[in-house]
Amino acid sequence: MVAMKVIGLLGGMSWESSAEYYRLVNERVRELRGGYHSARTVLYSVDFAEIEAMQADARWDEAGRELNRAARALEAAGADFVVLCTNTMHKVADRLTDGLGVPLLHLADTTAVAIKAAGIKRVGLLGTGFTMAQPFYRERLAAHGLDVLVPDEDDRETVHRVIYDELVHGVVTEESRERYREVIARLVEAGAEGVIYGCTEIELLVGPEDSTVPTFPTTRLHAEAAVDYALGKASLPPAV
Repeated sequence: MVAMKVIGLLGGMSWESSAEYYRLVNERVRELRGGYHSARTVLYSVDFAEIEAMQADARWDEAGRELNRAARALEAAGADFVVLCTNTMHKVADRLTDGLGVPLLHLADTTAVAIKAAGIKRVGLLGTGFTMAQPFYRERLAAHGLDVLVPDEDDRETVHRVIYDELVHGVVTEESRERYREVIARLVEAGAEGVIYGCTEIELLVGPEDSTVPTFPTTRLHAEAAVDYALGKASLPPAV
């Protein structure tokens, strides 16, 4: 049996979704290895209030330095690779990996692999306002040959507000679920063949049953890819 790599979870953005990561990686190990097996992990959880303030003030370099320190701490604690448990903060992925001696399993790459495996080229993207409006995430997906659609400005505002005002605080309402269903339906009307749940908290609110086209839950896809790599069942996805 191949020795299990240690997964370095860089979380806290928010802890609600980081808890999902921990659950999902352990469920995946149990599924693949059975018995009493669980994932070998180390976790560094930041104070999201500090990161959120950096986001709001566009202090991305500072946020990148903070996450680089956290990633180095994971490496020092024995992590064989790093899993950044947030979509939005992949904006600073290059800064995070500066001088890091272990690889980063990039969330957008694992998502792109799943979308292409499903035979889909045109996909809608839900996420924070940063993820939907700024190019860092969409361009990473486009480099994999995908055509990425985002909601209009009003829908982006709705999606973002629900994430920051509700989901990161563990608040899940039927009203917000219905708003998300409407946004998803408009993306499908615009030509999306699938929809990315591109914020790690979104999966707390909506699932595959809330869309008429295939959905791509980035938290689950990322966690499963991390375990598959840790167990030697898959290589790191191709970077672009």
